Amino acid sequence: MSQHFGTVAANTINELRSGDYRVGLVLGSGLGEFAASIEDAVRVPFARLPGFPVSTVSGHAGEMIVGRLAGVDVAVMSGRLHYYEQGDAAAMRAPIETFASLGCSSLILTNSAGSLDPEMNPGDLMMITDHINFSGTNPLIGERSERRFVGMTNAYDADLQEEFRRAASAEQVKLHEGVYMWFAGPSFETPAEIRAARILGASAVGMSTVPEVILGRFFGLRVAAVSTITNLAAGMTGDELSHAETKELAPVGAEKLARILPRIVKAVAVDKPLAAA
Repeated sequence: MSQHFGTVAANTINELRSGDYRVGLVLGSGLGEFAASIEDAVRVPFARLPGFPVSTVSGHAGEMIVGRLAGVDVAVMSGRLHYYEQGDAAAMRAPIETFASLGCSSLILTNSAGSLDPEMNPGDLMMITDHINFSGTNPLIGERSERRFVGMTNAYDADLQEEFRRAASAEQVKLHEGVYMWFAGPSFETPAEIRAARILGASAVGMSTVPEVILGRFFGLRVAAVSTITNLAAGMTGDELSHAETKELAPVGAEKLARILPRIVKAVAVDKPLAAA
């Protein structure tokens, strides 16, 4: 698994736009307008980058954007590949390696998720403080080096979490905090699974992000993640869930997130280096 597609992709990107890249971002559903706000932007379709996945999910643009946000050079992945699209937990390996190869020290992940907390409603944001890998797989399966034994005690960087709290407070955005449980998908969870998830300590559920967190730590990146809540989870309202609902409600929370992210990016650049990984 040492194909080093990320190094090749980083070289390709640097040929198109070189920069002092500090932060990598993975944008989930609803953040298309935010992606359009990147200044001095160069957009590279995933198809041009070796090892990059091409998403089959509507609402995921499928391009790497490099440019400036809040005066800071950033690399932004607009769209992602989910495990359920190919059955490959390591599908995001090349993109995450690319962030590291570009020189990013921090990785910020966003997603859409279902809430298990009746006080955390569609349109709200939840900063992920920990996760539960309920999928039964791992993106480092098959990795032969000793680096595969990645410690996950501090998977979500404490300093980055504090920057999220400060930014949300400055923008007067309510920021929930909780544990994210990764289900493989693509079918939504059953009410029984949601009850089990709540017993196990989950605050929200979704079908992405956890592989990227593991890969981010594998490549030495500091990681933070935030969920846009798009629905109450199965069995909580009696309504059936749908991807259409996700696409409809994701922009509500994404608008709040778009106000927070520039502050975080600027703070990370100013405060670098953060606490040791």
